[in-house]
Amino acid sequence: MTPIRSRVAVLWPGRADGADPDISDTRLAAIADTLASRGLTVLGVPYTDERVDDVAARLREVDGVLVWVNPIDNGRDRTVLDALLEDVARAGVRVSAHPDVIRRMGTKEVLHRTAAMGWGSDTRIYRTYAEMREALPLCLAEGSIRVLKRHRGNGGNGVWKVELGAHDRLRVRQATRGSEEEALPFDDFMQRLAPYFDDGGCIVDQLFQARLADGMVRCYLVRDRVAGFGEQRINALLPTPPGPRLYYPPTRADLQLLKSKLEGEWVAELCARVGIASDSLPIIWDADFLYGPKTAAGEDTYVLCEINVSSVFPFPDEALAPLADETKAWLSARRS
Repeated sequence: MTPIRSRVAVLWPGRADGADPDISDTRLAAIADTLASRGLTVLGVPYTDERVDDVAARLREVDGVLVWVNPIDNGRDRTVLDALLEDVARAGVRVSAHPDVIRRMGTKEVLHRTAAMGWGSDTRIYRTYAEMREALPLCLAEGSIRVLKRHRGNGGNGVWKVELGAHDRLRVRQATRGSEEEALPFDDFMQRLAPYFDDGGCIVDQLFQARLADGMVRCYLVRDRVAGFGEQRINALLPTPPGPRLYYPPTRADLQLLKSKLEGEWVAELCARVGIASDSLPIIWDADFLYGPKTAAGEDTYVLCEINVSSVFPFPDEALAPLADETKAWLSARRS
């Protein structure tokens, strides 16, 4: 008897005109090929908000869906996509990453919720505009440099380095590519941030890390196992231009301490603190780390910068095989 092949949909951004390529002609081709090599039937599904009903019908015919759509772009948000994914999940289709998981671990609020962990730092949260106006001046008066992070955003949008400047002004720089430092009156800067509180948003305030110029390490995880690393030497919050991200296998020698911390301690503690089960972790996600102060023995420490669980791509080639293997096991569990 021929075994039943699990069907998995790969969701990616469709074209506005509907003239979408086959998945084999997209950047996700290697993912689709690797999934198929594990005996899965792979269905490429382009997504736009305008085609949500058609996409919903197609997703109800599969066992699971892996999502590579970043809807927070060009003025859009996740409202329509999240409703779709929640609906098909209720119908029994497995979804990665599920919108509830994204809300719990994929927004900047996770920095505050996990600040007491080994990867944490001095982190505060402002849930209202009034709270920020009152608390931020006191925080800056302590003499520290702060990094303010919008609840949701990408590409450095809504991330600001802030410190006291001369003549009662703030020195600020946004983390978007090409941004320059500005000197602004406090009230002017506050007005820029006011829209971040719309629709229940918040701002997370994190201590600026003095070793930022040493770079940032991105850990790519398949569920609870590190599947590779990325490294970027220059950050947009510094006056030098950002550099390229380089990719490495999970065996990179100088990052084994970080790998063991994640796999042996931090991922489990993250799940407990944000309230998700380990089997709800995304198939693939990543955590960005800055270098913290060195220990007395000269070892590196690591400070969480953000977690990405939506549309994680590109990633090291070494992550393809574990991603496909985990997806097959994930769908088999759904069938059983």
